[in-house]
Amino acid sequence: MSTGEDKDDVRGRLVEAAIRLLADNGPEALQARKVAAEIGASTMAVYTHFGGMGELIDAVGREGFRRLSASLDAVPSSDDTVADLFTMALAYRRTALENPHLYAVTFGLSAPGGRRVTLSDITDPHGKTGEGLTAFGFLLDATTRAIDAGRFRPADPLVAAAQLWSAVHGYVTLEISGHFGETGVELILRPLNATIALGLGDTIEKTTRSLQRSTHTWQQAGGNIHPRSGD
Repeated sequence: MSTGEDKDDVRGRLVEAAIRLLADNGPEALQARKVAAEIGASTMAVYTHFGGMGELIDAVGREGFRRLSASLDAVPSSDDTVADLFTMALAYRRTALENPHLYAVTFGLSAPGGRRVTLSDITDPHGKTGEGLTAFGFLLDATTRAIDAGRFRPADPLVAAAQLWSAVHGYVTLEISGHFGETGVELILRPLNATIALGLGDTIEKTTRSLQRSTHTWQQAGGNIHPRSGD
């Protein structure tokens, strides 16, 4: 390509092509020939712009985390930070279900071509916050606000946020695997979120109100809180 902009454009198109193939055909479709054909290029395009499928899969994982970050960022902050956390859990789930195969590659749950993405792959090599940590940061910020507001007992926000993430991630992973069914959100995810909040020090009364507020926020948005324009 003649310019850096052209090169970035081709890289972006290859990543988007890979994500489309994932959505339509699963991780087995992530082959250099198929990805390149999606944008009308030769197989060499993958090696020219990424050095091989390994780096392309890393880029797909980064994009998966960017999309997750955008979804979490789109959840409006309110004066009820626990309700915000509950709504983030719903946004997290929706993002995962929009492209379960992308979610699996993002978190290293599947290994297309034998390449399993890890957090070290998506950490910025120059010491800046990587895409995965950026996504976690939204959850960490809300958890910190819950502690500061006295909703959660004094604790290490990083540990508390990791517990919340682990619960939601575990639920979503099981749902994608075919467990729970359509009633899972009401019977499992919402009560699970409440249990974690209570375990972190919230009261039953406040947790119940936060669940109701989160449900109202989600229903008002039609279950469709999406990244803001320009994200």
